Amino acid sequence: MERFESQRDCRLSCGRYGAVWPMPTGPTISLSHSRVHFDPQQIRFNVSAPSEATRLFLHETRRLFVGNLRKECPRNCTVASGARIVIEATVNSESLVLDWRTHENYKLAISSTETGTLVAIQATTVYGARHALETVSNLVTGSVTSGLLLVSDVIISDRPYYAHRGLLLDTSRNFIPLRYVRRAIDGMAASKMNVLHWHVVDAESFPLEITRVPQLQLYGAYSSSHTYSRKQVLQLMQYARLRGIRIIIEIAGPAHANSGWQWGPDEGLDSLAVCLESSPWAPHCAASPCGQLNPVNDNMYAVLKAIFRQVAEMGAPEETIHMGGHGVHTSCWNGTEQIRQKMLSQGYDLSEESFRRLWAQFHQRNLLAWDEINRHAYPSLPEPKPVILWSSRLTDPDAIESYLSQERFIIQTLVNSHDSLNRLLLDRGYRLIVSTRNAWCLSDGFDGFGSEYHSWRRVYENEMPQCSDRRQVLGGEVCLWSESVDQNSLESRLWPRAGAAAERFWSNPKAMRAYQIERRFYRYRDRLLDRGIQAEAVTPRYCVLHEGMCEQYYYGD
Repeated sequence: MERFESQRDCRLSCGRYGAVWPMPTGPTISLSHSRVHFDPQQIRFNVSAPSEATRLFLHETRRLFVGNLRKECPRNCTVASGARIVIEATVNSESLVLDWRTHENYKLAISSTETGTLVAIQATTVYGARHALETVSNLVTGSVTSGLLLVSDVIISDRPYYAHRGLLLDTSRNFIPLRYVRRAIDGMAASKMNVLHWHVVDAESFPLEITRVPQLQLYGAYSSSHTYSRKQVLQLMQYARLRGIRIIIEIAGPAHANSGWQWGPDEGLDSLAVCLESSPWAPHCAASPCGQLNPVNDNMYAVLKAIFRQVAEMGAPEETIHMGGHGVHTSCWNGTEQIRQKMLSQGYDLSEESFRRLWAQFHQRNLLAWDEINRHAYPSLPEPKPVILWSSRLTDPDAIESYLSQERFIIQTLVNSHDSLNRLLLDRGYRLIVSTRNAWCLSDGFDGFGSEYHSWRRVYENEMPQCSDRRQVLGGEVCLWSESVDQNSLESRLWPRAGAAAERFWSNPKAMRAYQIERRFYRYRDRLLDRGIQAEAVTPRYCVLHEGMCEQYYYGD
């Protein structure tokens, strides 16, 4: 019978996946019940990488890895005669590109003898090597005396099931200081998530500095201290990239446009947005404050192009943009005399179909601007980059092919799990990012509109749509809108529930129920706490300490 120092020690290798979160996807996994006792400061690293840039990346990855290990030490990390541990990491590709085609696979082998322990990592890219070190940190826990314990012998092969494993963070309704955004990125890295979808502007505020159009922030930010400068955004993108995460910025439009767009008439640019003073707002907008961009004003497109240019310049050459597309009310445009007259002069009638065509032309014109910007900024790109839009009336399966190209537009669906939209769009060849409304909207239950809170079990058990061509389902995102969230509640709303979705995105576990993985999940939550992330409690501590005693409490007979 094996004897372990503590429950955490046991969990390192009890069960097929031990304490590894998310579960590995490869056919081979082997975890020994033996341990090695070590001091994290005594680990030696040997890195084999094909370029100076990849070696520098792995150097930073190593620093972050050791920092996380030190947080596992219950008292101090010093071990007078600890095991000799050598980590050898081999990366084959010199590419630092992080997109939907990036290889994030790795193989991990830990072998121990009387003379020491070898941790061998093989990965195609630096991002796979980063994930491997994250897995190694899951195979470590603090010793009850001092120092750390590591599973002595391990074999794991692993790769993500989905290329897009995202978190939408809204920092426009309530401003979120960047140190809290960085903490969210730390939680994502601990969960092997790889996309921060930054919903940085909305009708309520425009905190993003656009150097070519300073009026947007001047008129749109809550105050001069509630802003994100261009320099800060670049630093945040670097911070995320070193943790295997790309940042996709969303510029909401044509709806959700008010703060930051009011100044056009004062500067001779006519109305950049319309319906700004609508009262009552409900007939014209999805929410207050009301406002939609003016699709017949060329000056509005020039301002958008300046925004897109800065987004392109701040991001990596391969990065794309989210162009919004959610919440459009054509009644707003139909109630604006300037738009009505312009449409009639161009041969439109004022039917719902005509306004949808106007809406589609808005996105097509912005796509052309995005393409032009990227051709000039990154002439070596092999092909135009697709952009992302929310599902809407424009993505109705019976009409979408008349409005939006399969090759150029990726659709992020925000519908309930029983809705047929995902299946119908996949049947028509569209690529999807899935955000299931009744499972992965983490702000639900707090918004004051009677929405239902989604427990981590609901988040975990929500399944992705299936498709014969797996490449069409790029992956999924959990969403945290900030109507009722600021830095004081951010972490408890996100964690550990976002991590439950992270295993769905990485592993796509088949026929796996929450009760089958809850012990690993409890350990994952404790790991977040050790790293300083204030993840909410999901069960009485008794249930964590007394495994198997609470199933009836949660699941009945």
